[in-house]
Amino acid sequence: MKLILTILASLALFSATVYVTVTPEVISIPESGVCVVEFNASFNSGNSVSWLDNLSDCKGRRVDIASEPAMQKDHKIVVVPTIIVFNEGEEVTRFQANIMMQLEATQEEVQEAVDEILMSSF
Repeated sequence: MKLILTILASLALFSATVYVTVTPEVISIPESGVCVVEFNASFNSGNSVSWLDNLSDCKGRRVDIASEPAMQKDHKIVVVPTIIVFNEGEEVTRFQANIMMQLEATQEEVQEAVDEILMSSF
């Protein structure tokens, strides 16, 4: 009888539903300096920009529009990936993907946009 009760108790414990609340990381556009943000979606991860972290003299961010629909709306993202270069929190330049959802802009072009922003502040 003890064995049956132990088995039933174990089954009850293992079948209990546990809810865990996870607070997602808040993604924001920095209000100071130059920031390059890639807006993409998980379904298009194969076309993600691999060189974002290689840009110099700027901050880099990645936003998944599927989990951040408010940012998609706020920044009027209609195609992914889209890269937006911000200066002091304001959009300066935008690079959008082609119809195949592939970004044609190169690392050099985006870096040039960053460099132009930095040079214009002198």
